[in-house]
Amino acid sequence: MFGAEWVSKLLWSALAILIVYLFRVNQLLSRTPDEVRKRSGPRWTPDQLKEMYQKLKDEPIDYTDKLPPKLDRRYIVTGGSGLVGGYIVLQLLARGSPPESIRIVDIRKTERNDMRTGPATEIEFVQADITSVESVDAAFTRPWPAAVAQLPLTVFHTAAVILASERSGFQHAFPEAVNVRGTRNVLDAARRAGADIFSSTSSGSICIRPVEPFVVPWAREPRHYWQILDTVDFDEPLRRREGYFANYPATKAVAERLVCGASSPSFRTGCIRPANGVYGNPTDNTVGDPLSRRILPSWVQHIAQSFVHGANVAIAHLQHEAVLAFPGPESTRYAGRPFVVTDPNPPITYNDLYSAIATLSIHSFNIIRVPPVFMLLLSHVVEIYAELLYKHPILRRFLPELTGDIKHLKPGIFSICTHLIADDKEARKPVSQGGLGYSGVLTTLEGMTLEILEWNREHVDDDKIRKAYTTSISLAEQIQKLWAVAGS
Repeated sequence: MFGAEWVSKLLWSALAILIVYLFRVNQLLSRTPDEVRKRSGPRWTPDQLKEMYQKLKDEPIDYTDKLPPKLDRRYIVTGGSGLVGGYIVLQLLARGSPPESIRIVDIRKTERNDMRTGPATEIEFVQADITSVESVDAAFTRPWPAAVAQLPLTVFHTAAVILASERSGFQHAFPEAVNVRGTRNVLDAARRAGADIFSSTSSGSICIRPVEPFVVPWAREPRHYWQILDTVDFDEPLRRREGYFANYPATKAVAERLVCGASSPSFRTGCIRPANGVYGNPTDNTVGDPLSRRILPSWVQHIAQSFVHGANVAIAHLQHEAVLAFPGPESTRYAGRPFVVTDPNPPITYNDLYSAIATLSIHSFNIIRVPPVFMLLLSHVVEIYAELLYKHPILRRFLPELTGDIKHLKPGIFSICTHLIADDKEARKPVSQGGLGYSGVLTTLEGMTLEILEWNREHVDDDKIRKAYTTSISLAEQIQKLWAVAGS
């Protein structure tokens, strides 16, 4: 009896210690480090948001005069129906490139309203699957109109799949096929097509180290709880897949090395690394996804991050092209390397984003605050469950596969949703000093307000319905299903 009572007390004591420890982890995950506070900008106020909204409504921003001068070239934009690729296409048109000199290569046509009117509708669209050599070659070898057929060729490669929380080896084959093999196929096709400039969209997430939340109770913060997004890792050996927080950054890191390693005097290549959280159209995940929701559970309101508008990424690509187009050896100092870019302002918090939506959207929007440690524990349960179905396929006969948002709640998401501050000083350097002369054309306040303004305009005739867009995550899921069927 004494032994059983002792064991019972021991178990209760262990449970109490575990609860206290989890409370401590939750406390650490709910903090904003002093270093982050120093780098973050002031919080957005409702009056500031309303003032910016009215200003942009009355005087739309026209940044055409800030685009690099037009080059007489042909353009292939893979992923040209999407966020960054779409802005590249629109900026090429805005600075004077004729529609017949541009070709969009993508797996689907665009859902973007700003590409469904005007000269963008005259651009040739070629549907292609970049995981297929034959499909890519067919898209790249199509004849060009005689008026532009002899112009030099630039390829902007923006196509990729993003499943940011998947880190399982069972889930690696799909992003590897698109992000790595697809990039190799596009590189090879570009060379065969005679391209001499190749600018690829990489990802700032490549340099992120996995967050380690379960630290000793006296630790000041979880390990890697705040990080700088830069290119220091590019000068180091590639990590093993497990050294990245998910399969997405692991595959993008390999793809980036492929692109930069392919650079030569006759085929200048390089990459643009957008900071974490690219936004700029209601089809995106960062702003568009919460805009489409009435209620959003969240544990990241206090998290500060550097976001980047798709238009800023696009103009960085055009500036990248401009320096790669320099004659002879002059271009080599800019080739074969990545450049980080972000919006031209300090990081904001997710609470700033949520406040903007709640203040400006014509739809109701409410945040349910969830303890971080609860979501962290749940994410491990979700991952274990999903792993079981892959390790033991027979279980699929009895257990349902996870669907909806819950399937993306896995531990990797805590690394992409931590304090991330982009350092784009290399891109901002003057061209004479080896930089791109980059300067974003939209601040985060302007860019996110513009997106909400566009959202409101799209719903002005029926504010009871919220449009459902194909975001990058939902598109990746659709492509994954098609890929799985094709491979079976």
